[in-house]
Amino acid sequence: MMHAETPLCNTCGEQIGFASDGNGVFVACHECNFPICKSCLEYEINEGHNACIQCSTPYDVSLTKVGVAEKEPVTRNTMAGHLSNSQDAGLHARTVSTVSTVDSDMIDEGGNPIWKNRVESWKDKKNKKKKGGGKAAKEVQVPADQHIEEKQQSADPNAMQPLSQIIPIPKSQITPYRIVIILRLIILGLFFHYRITNPVESSYGLWLTSVICEIWFAISWVLDQFPKWSPINRITFTDELSARYEREGEPSELAAVDFFVSTVDPLKEPPLITANTVLSILAVDYPVEKVSCYVSDDGAAMLTFESLVETSEFARKWVPFCKRFSIEPRAPEFYFSQKIDYLKDKVQPSFVKERRAMKREYEEYKVRVNALVAKAQKTPEEGWTMQDGTPWPGNNPRDHPGMIQVFLGHSGAHDIEGNELPRLVYVSREKRPGYQHHKKAGAENALVRVSAVLTNAPYILNLDCDHYLNNSKAVREAMCFLMDPQVSRDVCYIQFPQRFDGIDRSDRYANRNTVFFDVNMKGLDGIQGPVYVGTGCVFYRQALYGYGPQSLPTLPSPSSSSSCCCGPKKPKKDLEEFKRDARRDDLNAAIFNLKEIESYDDYERSLLISQMSFEKTFGMSSVFIESTLMENGGLAESANPATMINEAIHVISCGYEEKTAWGKEIGWIYGSVTEDILTGFKMHCRGWRSIYCMPVRPAFKGSAPINLSDRLHQVLRWALGSVEIFLSRHCPLWYGWGGGRLKLLQRLAYINTIVYPFTSLPLVAYCTLPAICLLTGKFIIPTLSNLAAVWFLCLFVSIITTSVLEIRWSGVSIEELWRNEQFWVIGGVSAHLFAVFQGFLKMLAGVDTNFTVTAKAADDQEFGELYMIKWTTVLIPPTTLLVLNLVGVVAGFSDALNKGYEAWGPLFGKVFFAFWVILHLYPFLKGLMGRQNRTPTIVILWSVLLASVFSLVWVKIDPFVSKGDSSLTQGCIAIDC
Repeated sequence: MMHAETPLCNTCGEQIGFASDGNGVFVACHECNFPICKSCLEYEINEGHNACIQCSTPYDVSLTKVGVAEKEPVTRNTMAGHLSNSQDAGLHARTVSTVSTVDSDMIDEGGNPIWKNRVESWKDKKNKKKKGGGKAAKEVQVPADQHIEEKQQSADPNAMQPLSQIIPIPKSQITPYRIVIILRLIILGLFFHYRITNPVESSYGLWLTSVICEIWFAISWVLDQFPKWSPINRITFTDELSARYEREGEPSELAAVDFFVSTVDPLKEPPLITANTVLSILAVDYPVEKVSCYVSDDGAAMLTFESLVETSEFARKWVPFCKRFSIEPRAPEFYFSQKIDYLKDKVQPSFVKERRAMKREYEEYKVRVNALVAKAQKTPEEGWTMQDGTPWPGNNPRDHPGMIQVFLGHSGAHDIEGNELPRLVYVSREKRPGYQHHKKAGAENALVRVSAVLTNAPYILNLDCDHYLNNSKAVREAMCFLMDPQVSRDVCYIQFPQRFDGIDRSDRYANRNTVFFDVNMKGLDGIQGPVYVGTGCVFYRQALYGYGPQSLPTLPSPSSSSSCCCGPKKPKKDLEEFKRDARRDDLNAAIFNLKEIESYDDYERSLLISQMSFEKTFGMSSVFIESTLMENGGLAESANPATMINEAIHVISCGYEEKTAWGKEIGWIYGSVTEDILTGFKMHCRGWRSIYCMPVRPAFKGSAPINLSDRLHQVLRWALGSVEIFLSRHCPLWYGWGGGRLKLLQRLAYINTIVYPFTSLPLVAYCTLPAICLLTGKFIIPTLSNLAAVWFLCLFVSIITTSVLEIRWSGVSIEELWRNEQFWVIGGVSAHLFAVFQGFLKMLAGVDTNFTVTAKAADDQEFGELYMIKWTTVLIPPTTLLVLNLVGVVAGFSDALNKGYEAWGPLFGKVFFAFWVILHLYPFLKGLMGRQNRTPTIVILWSVLLASVFSLVWVKIDPFVSKGDSSLTQGCIAIDC
């Protein structure tokens, strides 16, 4: 009988067996001990591959029956469609170190049967085309539920009905808006002509500074305004989607979706919040066999794992309750906390009783989870141990093996009504010292590979751990675009707007970001699509793999360009020409476009596949590489259920991405803390477009930091990411011009996303000018003529009119627009300023600086966090500007009182300028004072000190005094003070 610990063959997945003499396990290569059974070895040698796949050492032919007349094909177990029992899958953390790090068979030109079969399928297709045959047969089977193209040609007339519709902005709203934008541009040109040709000689430095700042503000306005030139709205028809793909009595033909939820530290990201997100996913209104939820625990916390165990058990009761009574939202914490009439539209007499019972179950579940959290507050000296007594593999979060646990699903526990539940998978990638793990982007890429091995759904929906499904039909909304053949051919992702719970009524710090999500994103949707914002996004998996859209024009065949030369060239030259043509762009459109291969002959195809080096792109996993070739998802025939977990553990090993294209050209892109902007930008550069989906009921809701310091640090992180992109090779100013696939207005939008932090420099200078003018008696504008007054008036009117017309077509309120304007100034003079210096220090000098946040006080009342005061250095610049301008206003009025009536006229413009700054910083001032005027003493001391020093230095230097007043200055200096 074969020993239980006999290793498995890397080719067929069967046990290797013992040597012919019965002494030990059969070993084909004594150099590296590569695991391969005798049958597969015979097959390889008969195919002419006489060297080891891993180390290229020649095989000992005496180990096999060389010269066998008839080759026996390798038999591979096919995937039945579901994972093995979750109990059998277990937690594989303790055995991860034994997993092989080399899983690919493609070393030489004909080494891998996968690529060989693919070439054969292309040959068959070509032969059938020559004979006038029908469609080519594909070697890799595509699941029936993914045949979207076939559905388009159905005899059913409803199959051709659109699943979505574009609703353009009415001409009565958009035409005046565009006219005002053009007029404002013309007025700006005339305004700057006046400003530049009329310098203020008495305060030339102030004038020059103000003009430079105003020119930068005008450029920023152009970058922000023109991408909003063609805004659109969209509507979806989910009923039509169901009628087309969910026919009664037939299996659902909707596409499968893999959900990604990422979390790191359960003490900062409460497990109960993550659990509510997971529960809302498991209860989504979508076929359960089409849904898989992957939770990435990048902190390898046993608390997260145990909370998922509790969550999977509670889901058995919560999911059927939600589906039976059509509950919204399907996150229990937020459903039970709603202050609405929960009996509305509920006609079942048992609803009230079952709701009370479910609320009681949820409260008990919360007690169990909170007990786990309380227990996790203090880590034992010997580390955490699991229920079976073995140490938790993630006791050291920076040095631990990879872990995977499969909950629920087809072979797992069913709900209390006996129905199948969606699959839930816990994933914690391997981490070792000395490896770069790339934070959230690296965790997302690990989930891409794990999900490709286990389920390989064609679409991926990623969520932050605090963003739950507020609309159970959100996935169906996205599928109205992705499963419509007329729309989806070049769509890489569907982005939903972010909506938030728990924000104060006045939205003091513009946490809702309504102007961006309801104005800017609609504008981008009319060009090439919205930017990716990091959460609430449904991706087409093939786009993440670096492939280009099918609608791209095919590249010219290299043979056509070389036919004019005398005689055929060497194969090596052909390959070089092909590579040069295929990668002619520096953005490098698609890493490997399957459609482009169709135009090449058999020799070129086989040459491409053998030399393209898939492993250098996707990594050393033949199972994962084969999954990338399946455009419509599904598991490959060669997938072996017995080895899938081992393969999944392998693809999340810390060294898997080394010397591959992960993070460079495929997956989430590395190089910035705002990996979302970078990832979406690369896709748009390849020719993809995205779609903005805004259902009537918000698809997702999350939480936002309503505290001033936390909000500024959030903005600081975003701005730092933009600076990092600006200083990288992916900067939109110069990246991707060669391909011409990124539209000009789309490029302007991306340029705006990476240069906006630099607006902080002129903004700080401009907000300082009013105080300087009031303290020195100078001004940045000369005495206005009638014509100049007209230009100033027209400029102000155009600014106001643009805002009013924008409110009209977008639906945002005046208050939301004003809050956005205020926080633009607050963030600009604080977080953005620090991000610029921090970004340059990090990217150019390698110095990574962090700003600590310390809590000072809080309230227990509603929105108590809003009034919490946290000390951070980011608060100093705006506080200093406030003190300076307040002191300037007092000094200005004092000076006017001393000089008499004539000084009041010039004072008006200066005071108006100062009040403009104070009004924009007013929410910041309220945040500093808190509910009971409590401000950290250190903030007051630093701000007063800086303002005093600045004022004293200014009086001493007085650089903007004209030469004509030098005698007065000398006289003042001569006085012995």
